[in-house]
Amino acid sequence: MSLYEDLKWRGLIKDVAGEECELQKVLDGKPFSFYWGTDPTADSLHIGHYSSLCMAKRLANAGHHPVLLCGGATGRIGDPRPTAEREIISEEKVNNNIEGIRQQIKALVPSAELVDNYDWMKDYTFLNFLRDIGKYINVNYMLDKDIIRRRLENGITFAEFSYMLLQGYDFVHLYQEKNCIMQVAGSDQWGNITTGVDLIRKILDKPAYAFTMPLILDATGKKFGKSEGNALWLNKEKTAPYAIYQYLINSDDSKVLEYLKVFTFLSRQQIEEVYAQHQQAPEKRIAQKTLAWEIVKDLHGQAEADNAVQVSEKLFAGNFEGLSVRDILTGMKGVPTFKYENELSLVDLLVNNKIASSKREAREFIKGNAISINGKIFNDETQIITKDLALENKVIIIRRGKKKYFLAEV
Repeated sequence: MSLYEDLKWRGLIKDVAGEECELQKVLDGKPFSFYWGTDPTADSLHIGHYSSLCMAKRLANAGHHPVLLCGGATGRIGDPRPTAEREIISEEKVNNNIEGIRQQIKALVPSAELVDNYDWMKDYTFLNFLRDIGKYINVNYMLDKDIIRRRLENGITFAEFSYMLLQGYDFVHLYQEKNCIMQVAGSDQWGNITTGVDLIRKILDKPAYAFTMPLILDATGKKFGKSEGNALWLNKEKTAPYAIYQYLINSDDSKVLEYLKVFTFLSRQQIEEVYAQHQQAPEKRIAQKTLAWEIVKDLHGQAEADNAVQVSEKLFAGNFEGLSVRDILTGMKGVPTFKYENELSLVDLLVNNKIASSKREAREFIKGNAISINGKIFNDETQIITKDLALENKVIIIRRGKKKYFLAEV
């Protein structure tokens, strides 16, 4: 397949500025420069950004040149959110965040040219910006953009309102200085993207190209990679590779084919073969395991991907040998947890912490070899469970039966 055909098959082209046939010609034509940007709202990107980075890598693999922007200028203002204004972050934090993000982008897309819009905005005076850029964009045009229209009822500051012009000018600048003829972004950036296309047409009298990718959602309609407001960070010190792996192997069957297309570099034939195997035996979660391994491998390398598989298999089997407490706690997120301060007999431990409903039931569990601690069966009801059993002096893992786990924090 051509690049365009591959992107269409993967469902990665949503909105197109201009005629789609023109976009196809450019994508499948001679090498060009394109750009994607993000603001430094944190010192790490998260898995929600990953589809954009995958897109940049796909275009780069096809011979095109990625210019990836980290918005030191726009990050000082904040892209309008649907509900409320973003918190202004300090310049020191902005700079720290930029450095963290630049390192991640360079590792994931080595051929990328990294730029910061603060470099060309810091000396641009307000009056000159209004004369050079502001006069080309009608306020009614801006008010008609979806992200602005949704905020009008509750109010929007002038700073946020102006963000569209700043991002639009980024496209103009990169068109002139880096010959970036195309911008790629998530569909929530459509208004900002088209502003840039219009500015290039009005100021430079040249055509520019742009398209958006659909936002990737989970089965409940939430943004992909976010759980209860907690992002899965691409920095492995903030989110362990196993945590990403574990999240992905729990992907809903209804979404896993979409995720394989969007987030992996497997060919169409490979994806269709994996999904066919998945449909024959969905309980084996072949598609989810393939998805999880491929993403962790791309983000952190094959060794981390293989380790995530090993951790997953050990936790499933109740074998904790060689696992770090961090991996165990990640894999057992949501498991009932209690503080263990006073050393107790095994029976009292089970009863006091509601692992068994009574001493009689506790003894039945123990005699039936249904109680294990840190992966080993304990069948002496009088045994004192000491804090010395704690893994890394932090937790004791109790399993009742095959699947019911409890964590005792020491």
